[in-house]
Amino acid sequence: MNQRSPINYHRRRQLGRTVLHAALYLILAVPAAAALLPLWWVVSTSFKSSGEVVPMVLIPKQLRWDNYVFVFQFAPIGRYMLNSAFIVVMCASGNVISSMLAGYGLARLRWPGREAVFAIVLGTMMLPGVVTLVPEFVMFFKIGWVGTYLPLIVPEWFGVPFYIFLFRQFMRSLPIEIDESARIDGASSWRILVQLIAPLSKPAITSVVVFSSIARYNDFMRPLLYVSDKRAFTAQLGLWTFSGSYTDMPVLNYQMTVATVITLPLLILFFSCQRLFVKGVAFTGLAGR
Repeated sequence: MNQRSPINYHRRRQLGRTVLHAALYLILAVPAAAALLPLWWVVSTSFKSSGEVVPMVLIPKQLRWDNYVFVFQFAPIGRYMLNSAFIVVMCASGNVISSMLAGYGLARLRWPGREAVFAIVLGTMMLPGVVTLVPEFVMFFKIGWVGTYLPLIVPEWFGVPFYIFLFRQFMRSLPIEIDESARIDGASSWRILVQLIAPLSKPAITSVVVFSSIARYNDFMRPLLYVSDKRAFTAQLGLWTFSGSYTDMPVLNYQMTVATVITLPLLILFFSCQRLFVKGVAFTGLAGR
C-alpha cells in the first residue's frame, strides 16, 4: 500500500494536469473560433454563387472556382497587388533603415538631451494621424507630388515613432559590453551598428517589417488621396473600385474573392516571420539598463 501511494499520487497529479490543460484549451478555443469565423466567412463566400450569399451559408454547396477566374478577368488584380508590393518594399526598407538609425542613437549613444528627445518621440505617438492628414496633403500638393507614390513612400524614410521605440527598446536589451569591446578595438559607431548591433537586431527588424508591411498594404485613405491613375491603384483601392463596379446584381461573392486573394500575401508574410516576430515583440518589453 505504501509502495503504491506515490504512484497513485503521481497518476492523480498527471490526470489533474491533463484536465486543467484540456479546460484551458477549451476556454481558448472559444475566442479563437470567434476570431476566425469572419475569416472563414470571407473565404467561404468567395466560393459561393450569388444565390448563396444573402442567406448566410458557412459552407457552399458547390465550390465556384470560376469566381477567381472572373475577378482576374474583370479587373487587373495582379497589377494592383504588384503596385502595393512596390510600396510595401520601399516603405519597409525606409522604416527599417531610418528607425534603426534613430533607435541606435537613442539606445547606445550617450549625448545631452537624449531622454528629452526620446520623450518627444513618444509624444508624437499620441498624435492621431488624421490630424496631420490635411496639412500633409496641402504640402504635397504645393510641391507637385499628388498623383504619385512619393507621398506614400518618402515620409517613411524619416523614421516612424513606433518603430523607433521598438528598435530603441530592443537595442537597450543588448549588453553594452559589445560596444565597449568594439570601441577598444578601434571600431566606430557606424561600424558597431552595421557589423554588430544590426545582425543581433534581426527580431526587431522582422517586427518592423511585419508591422510596416501590414500597415502600408492595408492602407486605404492615403492612396485614395494621392493616387489618381487607375493603373497605379493599390490592392485596397482595387477592391474598393471593384465593389462599386456593379449596380444591378449582388456581387458580395466577388468582393470576398478579391479580399481573399489580396489577403494571402499578408498571411504568408506573417507565418513565415512568426518566430522572429514574436521574439522581437517580446524583447522590446524588457527593462533597459
